[in-house]
Amino acid sequence: MSKLTHLDDNGHARMVDVSAKADTVRIAKAEGRVDMQPETLNLILSGSAPKGDVLATARIAGIMAAKRTSDLIPLCHPLALSKVEVQIEIMPPASLIITATAKVTGPTGVEMEALCAVSVAALTIYDMLKAVDRSMTINDIRLIHKSGGASGEFNRTKP
Repeated sequence: MSKLTHLDDNGHARMVDVSAKADTVRIAKAEGRVDMQPETLNLILSGSAPKGDVLATARIAGIMAAKRTSDLIPLCHPLALSKVEVQIEIMPPASLIITATAKVTGPTGVEMEALCAVSVAALTIYDMLKAVDRSMTINDIRLIHKSGGASGEFNRTKP
């Protein structure tokens, strides 16, 4: 394993200096899952969730979160994202799969932005449905693809 770049020689946290790195197109894709009771998923599908359109709200929340990642994660660089897309797939009988893709042309990657988008979209789903199903679980948030930059490409292999 390589040296941790967010620590200086004395072990103190620092923001990495990326000023000498070349701008490249960088893409990251993350996913996560929200499990719920089948009746809760039926509320989403029927459009009768008490707080409104759960999926549209979660997609917007995920996009907003990706744009604000550096405000949430202390050592992340603020990025001028060129793309953030959040998709939510319905997996009967009682799950939602959230996938977020983030893209930037710059000197540092967008993995944290994609992961943040998935996380906040999942939390938004929970928030919008907690009155009817407090047993929901948020699971398996993970990076599934990354490209661009010196470290090259990463693709998660399916278990």
